[in-house]
Amino acid sequence: MLSRSSFNLLNLDDYSCVSDRPRIPRVMTVHGILSEFEEDDNGGIDNRNINETDRFPDAVSSPTAGRRIVVANQLPVKARFETETNKWVFQYNPDSLVLQLKSGLEPDTECVYVGSLPVDVHPSEQEEVAQILLEKFRCVPTFLSLEIQNKFYHGFCKHYLWPLFHYMLPVTRTQGVRFDRVAWRAYVSANKVFADKVMEVINPDEDYVWIHDYHLMVMPTFLRKRFHRIRVGFFLHSPFPSSEIYRTLPVRDEILRALLSCDLIGFHTFDYARHFLSCCSRMLGLDYKSKRGYIGLEYYGRTISIKILPVGIHMGEIESVKSSAETAAKVLELKQKYNGKVVVVGVDDMDMFKGISLKFLAFGKLLEDYPTLRGSVVLIQILNPARSRGQDIQEVETEMRTVAREVNRKFTKDGFEPIVLVNGSGSTHEKVAYFAIAECVVVNAVRDGMNLIPYKYTVSRQSNPDLDRVLEPDEPESNPKPKKSVIIVSEFIGCSPSLSGAIRVNPWDIDSVTEAMYLAIKMPDREKEMRHEKHYKYVSSHDVAYWARSFDQDLVRACKEHFHKRCWGVGFGLQFRVVALGPTFRKLSVEHIVSAYKKTNSRLILVDYDGTLMPQGLIDKTPSKEVISILNALSSDPKNVVFIVSGRGKDSLSKWFDSCKKLGLSAEHGYLTRWSGDSEWESCELTVDVGWKKVALPVMEHYTEATDGSFIEQKESALVWHHQEADPDFGAWQAKELLDHLESVLANEPVVVKRGQQIVEVNPQGVSKGVVLDRLVTTMQNTGRPLDFVLCIGDDQSDEDMFEKLGSSVANGIAEVFACTVGQKPSMAKYYLDDTVDVIKMLHGLEAVSTHVAESTRFHVETRT
Repeated sequence: MLSRSSFNLLNLDDYSCVSDRPRIPRVMTVHGILSEFEEDDNGGIDNRNINETDRFPDAVSSPTAGRRIVVANQLPVKARFETETNKWVFQYNPDSLVLQLKSGLEPDTECVYVGSLPVDVHPSEQEEVAQILLEKFRCVPTFLSLEIQNKFYHGFCKHYLWPLFHYMLPVTRTQGVRFDRVAWRAYVSANKVFADKVMEVINPDEDYVWIHDYHLMVMPTFLRKRFHRIRVGFFLHSPFPSSEIYRTLPVRDEILRALLSCDLIGFHTFDYARHFLSCCSRMLGLDYKSKRGYIGLEYYGRTISIKILPVGIHMGEIESVKSSAETAAKVLELKQKYNGKVVVVGVDDMDMFKGISLKFLAFGKLLEDYPTLRGSVVLIQILNPARSRGQDIQEVETEMRTVAREVNRKFTKDGFEPIVLVNGSGSTHEKVAYFAIAECVVVNAVRDGMNLIPYKYTVSRQSNPDLDRVLEPDEPESNPKPKKSVIIVSEFIGCSPSLSGAIRVNPWDIDSVTEAMYLAIKMPDREKEMRHEKHYKYVSSHDVAYWARSFDQDLVRACKEHFHKRCWGVGFGLQFRVVALGPTFRKLSVEHIVSAYKKTNSRLILVDYDGTLMPQGLIDKTPSKEVISILNALSSDPKNVVFIVSGRGKDSLSKWFDSCKKLGLSAEHGYLTRWSGDSEWESCELTVDVGWKKVALPVMEHYTEATDGSFIEQKESALVWHHQEADPDFGAWQAKELLDHLESVLANEPVVVKRGQQIVEVNPQGVSKGVVLDRLVTTMQNTGRPLDFVLCIGDDQSDEDMFEKLGSSVANGIAEVFACTVGQKPSMAKYYLDDTVDVIKMLHGLEAVSTHVAESTRFHVETRT
């Protein structure tokens, strides 16, 4: 719920008019580390009462026009310094994913890349280098100072955030780096530098920004703060941990809220997305909704879409490598070297999560359990360089080499070692050649975001005329044999769900990995062929172009409503967020409603209780003296008829409002009504048979017993199952099951089963707050009190019935109509207030008018007397 203190503070840094604003220098060097709460020189947030609608009254842009600004930690270029010319030389890196994704965009779509260089450039050369990169490669470099680079990348990203996202908690100092506030501030500072570079080149009315990976998770906040309607997508290439792991992060809320500044957030697997949604639910109280295959989170009037799609490989690059003479020569060399051997291959980065030692242990056990395989099977392990530095990397490498030496010592036969270590810093041609001769690939990571090695292996094993002539020289080119491959993949990596023909293993279970290797080696050729065909069909159709195209289309779809809403900036630092409102949905001004209140003489005021007059989080729901005083003042005004319209039972309402003698009460959503404290309770005109309770109550009791923290509320006309005290995920899950169960068993009963805010409720048909409003309006008109003012205010789904009635025929002929919801959210109401504090403030304004009129009347009477 929005903070009352900050809601009216509008962020009005006018960076929207690009042509009028000063250009940010192409080279920006950061000397210090920013606080995560540091604001801009102008204060960051302003109090002026204007918004972006005033700047863009008729803003319309083509849905797919504009460039794609692709932001990643590293630019898709290779760099080297030529001492002969004393110049930097750059070229595109064909292996870079952010470069490859352009193949999925429209041919005329321009891409601009923002990121850091893989080399250090002296400050005196940065201006020239930036100019070259922008003009020739459409790249905008971010030159971070050495201090920030070390603390941002090697400190916070690789030694804290990356292990945490891979389920490794720094319980002791030997198990990882603990949270460091200085490193976190460096992370924030680096993200701001990246954001500043984007702002240097963006046209916010047309361009789309696509941010990649965990290095830049708070960057969306800086962008959204500058341009409230900016189009931003984010894709996480690492795992997103479960809420039990993620909530140990001291800056968990800041990162979640920053990601929610995006329009689209992408994940490789449903598990990663599910964990993110669970964190949003448990830590921010946000629930997602699924509609027509799209998952969305409502966040301050904006809908953040969730995308689940694993990335693919660049088919053209692999095919090109396979067709090269360099690859064919390497394949011939390897074929001769390992002639007569069954080759098993692995390609892994040197880090603690790739499970290389576990793989070697399983391979050693294979040779121990199956002596006939000794000397005939070889495991070639290609080791890519580590992406970070530190003691943990050294320990992993030492352990891996120790295990490899031990296996080789025990099982070397005829001078041939069973485990061969290969330096992975070589070319792609070399890796494709190893894939081409391997019968099986083993990807044994204990945790990995995606891992494209199985995809590359599958494509490398597919038929290719140039390689077929080397691998199968006696085979006729016109009729090549079906290709075969086997993949052993850990169940803890992102590509596992998409490889339905792979042998999935638990890398921690050495025995199961051993048996998987034996199965792969002894598998019949026909089975290998069928598995290969299945995998190749998927990999070739779900390549990087497919992934990029799908994400880009969803990003365009997610942003299409931007210029149809009014936007406000709220909050400071990384707590900043944008509130987006529909064109006719606005905050209820106290001055406006008080003015209408003064001019009218026959008023009906309907107010919900829980969540409207009483905050949801409180255990004691007894109304305060302030609330009682306001209600007494309003209901004592002879021009007013005031009702509390609640879902609660009559006993609770009678007890709480016993001192409000002129206050009307409507209990159980209108099933029971009392016009004043001296009148009797009346039931609605419907004849209600509650025999259905005998069926529904045992069902609810079963779910109550199974769901810790839930309870049943029994009313005269209804039954309510509450789960606000239960585990958020389990409670919501059980509520959905209970809803389906009750709808099934009560299908032939005259009742309605509904879900509300952490409740499942069964009500008689024809009973709703909308019916209450209709009946009260009709009664007053029939008794000679035509209305000229109606106020309905409530916070949950049951109140929407009132708002809908008020927006239709009920309001005809009434001069002043106010339907107001509490909390900014999609609603049938035309107005909203932020929270119960604002509701009390508004009612105080009305109370002041009634009290003033009453005192004036009393004064005139006393004067005449």
